Amino acid sequence: MVSWTEAGQACSARWRSEWGASPPVKVAIADDNMTADVAYRLVCEGTALLWRGDFQNARQLLNAMARRADRHPPKAGSSPAESFHFHRQTQSRRSRILGMLLVALDAGYGIDLRRAPDLRQACREAYGPEAEPSLVSLRELLGLIGAHEWRKNGIVIPALGDRIYPHYGVFAPIRGEYVELVAKEPLPSCAIAFDIGTGTGVLAAVLASRGVSHIVATDHDPRALACARENLTRLELTSRVEVVQADLFPEGKAQLVVCNPPWVPARPTSPIEQSIYDPESRMLYGFLKGLPAHLEPGGEGWLLLSDLAEHLELRTRTELLAAFEQAGLVVRGKTDIRPTHPRASDQADPLRAARAAEITSLWRLGAR
Repeated sequence: MVSWTEAGQACSARWRSEWGASPPVKVAIADDNMTADVAYRLVCEGTALLWRGDFQNARQLLNAMARRADRHPPKAGSSPAESFHFHRQTQSRRSRILGMLLVALDAGYGIDLRRAPDLRQACREAYGPEAEPSLVSLRELLGLIGAHEWRKNGIVIPALGDRIYPHYGVFAPIRGEYVELVAKEPLPSCAIAFDIGTGTGVLAAVLASRGVSHIVATDHDPRALACARENLTRLELTSRVEVVQADLFPEGKAQLVVCNPPWVPARPTSPIEQSIYDPESRMLYGFLKGLPAHLEPGGEGWLLLSDLAEHLELRTRTELLAAFEQAGLVVRGKTDIRPTHPRASDQADPLRAARAAEITSLWRLGAR
């Protein structure tokens, strides 16, 4: 619960943060009369601002605060790893500061502000059924709008000739190169396959579209499981794809086991980043360690992995190959593709050198 005083009355409301932010200790009321300089100073001092003015003015204030937070961009470190960690620290501080501008939601996720949009459906998709009045950061609320649009409009997947509809908090397949790799690599078998960490279910759907007769798709996140089931139902693939909750592997063995783990071995600063950052490469190494026991004789494990971590000096190729060796795996082949996403050529990105050199690979692994 968050407590504050307004018009001489003690008030409180439930704190919501899908991004894992701690509830604010100090809360002040802000409206259209507050300047960006005053707002920025207060939030930097640790005072959250509960907005009581025009909703669109709050968005403008958030943009003005972002410009102030960006006045001192991160400096390049002496190594790619130092540059990466400094960039992450800077982004974390920026996120914390901008997350201090708050909006109140009523029990039905309504917003009692002038020119406020109807965000009730977007909130239900992210938070679940209505419960009680709450406070949420405006920045997170705007993120819900973006997620709702992805879920409503979907993402075109050329390999499927259809769309995939990601849910809030589930990794969206907007980087299509890894999907393209799975769509084109020769299959070792069409009998049975496992899709480890299925997310939206996109790779399971691609395998089914290529003729694999039975796929078991796993994930540990309830949101991902619901998302995958919904996508596979819409694509009429539920008779061939079984979605099960598991930390990594389901029971049994398969001729093909596919995994697209988080690519960057770093600590996520919020739960929503867990599909991108994997501390100490836990999912990657867990997949490699367990793979031999789940492969049929002659079967293959397809590891989809970017080498961005290598260019950032967060993991070496030698360490990756050593992990294959320690797990009792041999490399049967590797197919590479260069990413085409906008950040690969963004000159303003402090990590542009690493992104420009990045290659995504499909490693074909077999048991010794």
